[in-house]
Parts: sequence; structure tokens; C-alpha cells
Amino acid sequence: MKVIKTEIPDLLIIEPNVHEDERGYFFESYNQNNYREQGLDHTFVQDNESKSSFGVLRGLHYQLDPFAQVKLIRVLKGEIMDIAVDIRKNSPTFGKWLGMRLSEDNRKQLLIPGGFAHGFSVLSKTAVVFYKCDSFYNPEAERGIIFNDPFLAIDWGLDTDEAIISDKDRSHPLFKEAEMNFHYRNGSIDFPI
Repeated sequence: MKVIKTEIPDLLIIEPNVHEDERGYFFESYNQNNYREQGLDHTFVQDNESKSSFGVLRGLHYQLDPFAQVKLIRVLKGEIMDIAVDIRKNSPTFGKWLGMRLSEDNRKQLLIPGGFAHGFSVLSKTAVVFYKCDSFYNPEAERGIIFNDPFLAIDWGLDTDEAIISDKDRSHPLFKEAEMNFHYRNGSIDFPI
């Protein structure tokens, strides 16, 4: 596998080694040993899968510490615009976001550490999104940021006025009003006491 660094520290693109021939293809979507060799030592405890139609926008979601989740995102069918926002206070990229097209064709994955808000929009007729988490879902720790926050000015790859968005996601606070308890220090997250 190939690990590609992005302009936001700790946010990584993973490109698996794909073996293709006339029968189709094969690749290891996750191999713990390969990840550890790259210095990525996460223990995933929960797998999530969602199916959505064109124009669905989900996010921005995160869990407060100590329930933050590292997520490994990939697309099994279709194409999405995947978004990760750095919400680690004192980070040199605090409030910055990265948008990346993930699809069944490019087979890329995005490794999102704790301290990031996450969301995606569906760009194909349907999309099946699969992701691994290193911490269990905790409804009491769940938080969000409104998808159309003017400070973030995220490009979701579609017209958000026409997007299909849950009432819950429409009710999230602005970035400047959102509860966040992540701190960035010396290239890592410093959890609150």
C-alpha cells in the first residue's frame, strides 16, 4: 500500500496495491501488519456502512474526547466527496478542510484521525460508503458542525441548496459555536484532563 501525506498533518490518503487481470481485481483493503509497518497502529473496533442516493449530504460529525474516533473511509460503490475538517485547537491547520473524491474506481481511502469533523456528499446515482472506527459510537459524545458554515466555506462538489440533508445535520451549530475539546501540541493531539 502507498501512504500519501496531505497538507493537513495526520490526515492521510491510502492507496492499496490492486492486482487486476481478465478475471477482475483483488486487493487488501486493510492489513494490520502493513499499517503498523507504516507507523499507523490503530485497533479498529467497529465497521460502519451506509448507502445513499445522489445529492445526499451527511455531516459534519465527530465525537468529543475521550470518545474521538479514527476513521478509515472507502467507497464500495459509486463516488463521494469526502470532507475532513481539522478541529484541533492550536493546530497550524485548525479550521482548514480537505475534500477528496473517493470512488469504487479509484479505490482510495482516507485515514482521518481523532480531532477532525467528517462528512461526505454523494456525487453518483448511489454510493455505498464503508468505514472502520477505532472507538465505538457514543451518542452522548456526538457533536456536529453545520455543513454550510460560512467560515469553513466547504465545496461539497454539489449544490447544497438542492442537497438531501437530515434535520439533525441542518441543526448543527456554526464552527465558531461548536463544542470541541481537541488540542494540538507537537504534532499530536493533546487530550483534555
